[in-house]
Amino acid sequence: MNNPKGLMISAPSSGTGKTTVMLGLLRALSEDGLKVQPFKSGPDYIDPAFHRAAAGRASFNFDTWAMDEGLLGAISAQSEGADIVISEGSMGLYDGVAFPGATGHGTSAETAAKMGWGVVLVVDVSGQAQSAAATALGFREYRKDLNFAGVILNRVASPRHERLTRLGMEAHGIKVLGSLPRRGDLALPERHLGLIQAVEHPDLEAAIAGYAAFLRENVDLEAIKAAATSGPAPVAGSLPAPPAQRIALAQDAAFSFTYPHLLAGWRAAGAEILPFSPLHDEAPASDADLVWLPGGYPELHAGKLAAATKFRKAMLQHAETRPVHGECGGYMALGEVLIDKEGHKHQMLGLLGLVTSYEKRKFHLGYRKAHLGAPMPGFSAGDVLRGHEFHYSTILEEPDAPLAKVLDAEGAPVPETGSVKGNVTGTFFHLIAEAKA
Repeated sequence: MNNPKGLMISAPSSGTGKTTVMLGLLRALSEDGLKVQPFKSGPDYIDPAFHRAAAGRASFNFDTWAMDEGLLGAISAQSEGADIVISEGSMGLYDGVAFPGATGHGTSAETAAKMGWGVVLVVDVSGQAQSAAATALGFREYRKDLNFAGVILNRVASPRHERLTRLGMEAHGIKVLGSLPRRGDLALPERHLGLIQAVEHPDLEAAIAGYAAFLRENVDLEAIKAAATSGPAPVAGSLPAPPAQRIALAQDAAFSFTYPHLLAGWRAAGAEILPFSPLHDEAPASDADLVWLPGGYPELHAGKLAAATKFRKAMLQHAETRPVHGECGGYMALGEVLIDKEGHKHQMLGLLGLVTSYEKRKFHLGYRKAHLGAPMPGFSAGDVLRGHEFHYSTILEEPDAPLAKVLDAEGAPVPETGSVKGNVTGTFFHLIAEAKA
């Protein structure tokens, strides 16, 4: 298995503009005739769809907390045939959890080191000049085994500002790969979970083309290509096995958060994925072995979901004899009632007794390790799963039997145990991988 040369686009913190840089680079390099493989470090649900739109290739998540060496190798193998890899980090380069998981703490630095990729640090230099070099220098020296390729300066106010900032960088041997002038029109639209979904962007193609043109004007693309590096190919492994042969998968603006490596693994093993849209009142395939409702934004479409009578009837009928599973937003849709932020109650499917509210918002974020107390599709009681939870809903009622004992990344129990009732299961965490011994 080859390991193409690559770069990790990271930053000192969130909000520095690395997604704009990432999308612009993906498109600009693709326009130059390169086959570009995008990746995302960390448990992000939204960015991979933007990457795919920019590069024309599916993007996959690397996650050292949740994934063992074999799964990391199987995901790396998705770059087969690519000329270059461009991966986007999450949060700051060294940000992760306190205690290690499957292969690490979940940091972008771990992923870059494991794959041998060069690190490009996107530094927001607003409000400083030469002092920005101290930040870059600290990031370069913090972990000396990383290949620190250089920096891209972002939100540069003027030519004078750029000169002073470059002086500081060059004084310490830090290569400046680009300098992006401050522009307020390049930000992607956001909502409470971060960026809006790619499918919801009013003109995503124009936005990405604009980012590429901006990067082409202000970044040394030849230097970027030359900075890409790689290490030995990782251990080969397998993508996750499918939980059923014929899987009816909800896919629309309300249900869209499924990790790409799961779908790739299901397809590679010969499973059939049968998409349908609850928002368009579509029924899942009548001969499906399993219905899977991913996470997403059901709270934004609760009224429409409540009125989807064809969808409701088919789901109730399916659940009488065959399994149904929901994650996060899908779990809420399987419940009895969803209360939106205005306090309006919307009747959901009622396959579980769960009642959730966005009127009483509470932030839930973090890795989850779940010890199953009952079977769920693809897994048996006693299996241990790794996943990630990210939502703002509050549980008002959760009367059904708990599906699992769920712990956070530090081993502390969390109350979001999931539920099981008959053939129906649901979790607030998004499945990433089985935790294998």
